[in-house]
Amino acid sequence: MKSLHLLFILVVSLNAVKAQTSAPLHIGVIGLTHTHVHWIFNSEKRGEITIAGIVEPNKELAMRYAQQYQFPLSKLYNSIEELVTAQKPEAVAAFGTIAEHLKVVETCAPLGIHVMVEKPLALNVKEAIKMQSLAARYNIHLLVNYETTWYPTVHKADELLQADSVGSLVQLIIRDGHRGPKEIGVNKEFLDWLIDPVQNGGGAITDFGCYGANIATWMLRGKRPLSVTAVTQQLQRQNNPLVDDEATIILLYEDCKVIIQPSWNWPIGRKDMEVYGRRGVIYADNRHDLRVRMAKGYDGFTETTERLPEQAAPYDDPFAFFAAVIKKKVVMQPYDLSSFENNLLVMEILDAARKSAKSGKTVKLKKGRK
Repeated sequence: MKSLHLLFILVVSLNAVKAQTSAPLHIGVIGLTHTHVHWIFNSEKRGEITIAGIVEPNKELAMRYAQQYQFPLSKLYNSIEELVTAQKPEAVAAFGTIAEHLKVVETCAPLGIHVMVEKPLALNVKEAIKMQSLAARYNIHLLVNYETTWYPTVHKADELLQADSVGSLVQLIIRDGHRGPKEIGVNKEFLDWLIDPVQNGGGAITDFGCYGANIATWMLRGKRPLSVTAVTQQLQRQNNPLVDDEATIILLYEDCKVIIQPSWNWPIGRKDMEVYGRRGVIYADNRHDLRVRMAKGYDGFTETTERLPEQAAPYDDPFAFFAAVIKKKVVMQPYDLSSFENNLLVMEILDAARKSAKSGKTVKLKKGRK
């Protein structure tokens, strides 16, 4: 009889754990001023997450989203504290300014609430370290979302490089950007902080430079660049009076070079890269199209092309992935694209790039952090 009772308790416990891991993640949305927030509203339809509530003090902006996505006004809150008290979310996703990321972690970490922020992690290394300390102290997951993290071509390019398909890496060129926030017509609430150096930390060098630093850090498995050299320009002074809109960042490593070209002046929006090995080159032209050229003679080559399908769930969506990490269905590896380790180094690279552009000098990075 006693053994049957123990068996019953075990079955009930296992069913409770199964229900907990299969239930949608109860997540709060912090801010609506970053238009990447459309992503999470569309992602909710998949079933891995459910939006517990939304924090947005700008009522006019909140009403626009409420009308577009048909959510009740009862889901809207003026502050993180109000949301947390009322809904007790397991996690939050931040869609405000970069300057607000630290406050989100300061508020949520002590409550054991996991956090995902839109790229980049923070305004600077100093704030990133504060966020790291809080995440470690209160044992929460702190992830960073980049659009390119979910590109099948990015992962295929890395797979081919690691398999030595084109030889050892010599040069990596990563280009990201568009015509500029005003030129592509982002809404006023987004534009106001994108072109504000206090809230965004810079212009194109921050907005799109982080993509290249993130991918390079991942493909090089956390290797630190020896030096960072950057130049910035302001080619649309009328649209971006306080920030750069054009940048080039050069990262030198012991055995290779990375060139990052973030720009608000590309005539056609792009997120692509070229991976040069000793024997060939991989072109990740966009989310789905990949080409591989193998050298033949002096300037000849053979080329194969591939149209890649989306990655399998949960690796095809940031919020499904976030839920899987929290529910321990996925374990992130060191320097994964969404990981804190990767994004702390991204912040070091961006800080050094901004310093280099301002001073006109190359900045050498310290060998490592304690």
